Amino acid sequence: MVKRLYPTQPIVGVGAIVLREGKILLEQRANEPARGQWTIPGGVVEVGESLEDAVCRETKEETDLDVKSTALIDVVDQVHLDKTGKIDYHYVIIDYVVKANGEPKAKSDAKALNWVPLNEVEGYDLTPSFRRFFVKNKKAIEAASC
Repeated sequence: MVKRLYPTQPIVGVGAIVLREGKILLEQRANEPARGQWTIPGGVVEVGESLEDAVCRETKEETDLDVKSTALIDVVDQVHLDKTGKIDYHYVIIDYVVKANGEPKAKSDAKALNWVPLNEVEGYDLTPSFRRFFVKNKKAIEAASC
């Protein structure tokens, strides 16, 4: 098992950009890192699992949505330092736009879920890595939501 807290190497994760009617599905994190902040559904890729399978599995685990991966949108780093300056978390996150069926329900790592109009996303208490990702990719996300 890969050590998530104070890792010896970056951990690969995936994120799901779930869009519907000009809104994005945001998840309020129930666990560290970034407990209580908003981001997109996602998680760690398991050994032997494809990235596309991982994004579908993680989205199902956190939102109960069945999704189909449609397009890679970006790759981002999430590096978090503890109070002493040591790296306590380091993720490389591969984000996909996905198509979803059904209505979401908060499960596993999700404290809450919310469909958020794209023009209101930046008003949420977003994780730093998702805020950077969203600002950088806002136009691509808007185009994908049409």
